[in-house]
Amino acid sequence: MTPEDLARGLVAGDDACLAAVYHRWSALVHTLAWRSLGDAKEAEDVTQQVFLGVWRGRHGYRPERGPLAGWIVGITRRRIADALAARTRRGELVAAAGSALGSADPADGRPEAALDRVLVRYELDRLPAAQRRVLRLAFFEDLTQTQIAARTGWPLGTVKSHSRRGLHELRRRLQQQACGEEPYAMPRGT
Repeated sequence: MTPEDLARGLVAGDDACLAAVYHRWSALVHTLAWRSLGDAKEAEDVTQQVFLGVWRGRHGYRPERGPLAGWIVGITRRRIADALAARTRRGELVAAAGSALGSADPADGRPEAALDRVLVRYELDRLPAAQRRVLRLAFFEDLTQTQIAARTGWPLGTVKSHSRRGLHELRRRLQQQACGEEPYAMPRGT
């Protein structure tokens, strides 16, 4: 099929055309993502997101504006930019959570370090189970997100989402504690 035939079929909602479009351009999309991101798993995620975007946005494709391949590359570039921005946000969240916690080294002579550790563990235990599991594996077992995905069997994107949401919520709760907005009260029996 010609690219024009594929575009017409795609816009009409033909699943076979989507499969042919994927078969024809997925290697290009994956290569662009891998070269930009430097991570094969992230490139796989971006490739899936691109073709999901192709399917969902197929009615927005205008052949008079350019070829189908160019439209797909445009979607790819936007998804790569989104992935890089998300990576930056994750790094900022980790840095902010780390700075909010300060040093928790018991050898640093700060008596409040023990209280900090108790508070962090308490707030961590209050997170939803999936977020708590991802953060525990990341910080207590020093696993990367890719390793966590392999251990849990969850898709890498799911692990990243749980990590980002968990860190964001943990940061929010710790900031509330620091500002005195939420009184710290450990449950009885702890």
